Amino acid sequence: MATKTPIIAITMGDAAGVGPEIIMKALADASIYENCAPLVIGDAKILERAGRIVDSKLTVRTIASVDEAAFSHGTVDCLDLDLLPADLPFGQVLAEAGNAAFRYLEKAIQLANEAKIDAICTAPLNKEALHKAGHIYPGHTEILAELTGTKDFSMMLSAPKLKVIHVTTHVGLIDAVKMINPERVYTVIKLAHETLKKAGYENPRIAVCGINPHAGENGLFGYGEEEEKVIPGVQKAQAEGINVVGPLPADTLFFRTTRGDFDIVVAMYHDQGHGPVKVLGLEAGVNITVGLPIIRTSVDHGTAFDIAGKGIADELSLKEAIRQAIELAPKRA
Repeated sequence: MATKTPIIAITMGDAAGVGPEIIMKALADASIYENCAPLVIGDAKILERAGRIVDSKLTVRTIASVDEAAFSHGTVDCLDLDLLPADLPFGQVLAEAGNAAFRYLEKAIQLANEAKIDAICTAPLNKEALHKAGHIYPGHTEILAELTGTKDFSMMLSAPKLKVIHVTTHVGLIDAVKMINPERVYTVIKLAHETLKKAGYENPRIAVCGINPHAGENGLFGYGEEEEKVIPGVQKAQAEGINVVGPLPADTLFFRTTRGDFDIVVAMYHDQGHGPVKVLGLEAGVNITVGLPIIRTSVDHGTAFDIAGKGIADELSLKEAIRQAIELAPKRA
């Protein structure tokens, strides 16, 4: 079916988690269909089961190609890969669920490369299940980067009053410090600048975190990591006219940003950036992969195995991720 609104492919994620439930809950919102054409890539029978669990009035419609989609509120179009049994257990790390989650994303990337869809919005996967299935990636971001041939990319988290982009993400803290270098810091600053410019920020105000407490405090803490690894990258970006400052102490920088001093924070490692965003509320955060040729957004929470199958998972983060995908997706003629 032809549509003037962007086609957003929603990948089902790990079916042993809450992904199918939050998809069925989110697509009950008629306003989503007013602004985009949502298409689920997953297993129709799993979505039907999730619909029963959340007492949904939506009908799941199995399709074999994007062209068959109706994009009509009340009906969930599911591009059915038929990879899982209908009675897949909830809340368990399962290789078949990990493999299926990978295949859903792989299919979405294929459709994006063929210009059949305009953006990808991902429900959560489980990294242990992914590895159990033989797909050795730290997470969605790295899969997307490899399958699209993207070299320079970063994870950006967006929440009300706070945007954070990461120099390193899914690695241990010791490895993260080793991986930080001036060129990577410069690259992430530039990705932040270009992303916000495209989003309508005239002169994005970027602030960079230090690695050590108090950003090293002129060598008092650490072994000169800020001077060696961070400052040259900041200076290179400044020389190109990018509005960036730092490194600044992380313990006050996030507060200053929520106050309105800056538009985005460059965090050095996973927990430095994720912690402040998640304090603002899991339902409010959206994960955006920056630098890809494909727009990709995601919920900023995990598979929630502990509540999977109970029908109580909150769909607000997924709805916000869909809205961000709509905002960022290229407009159709």
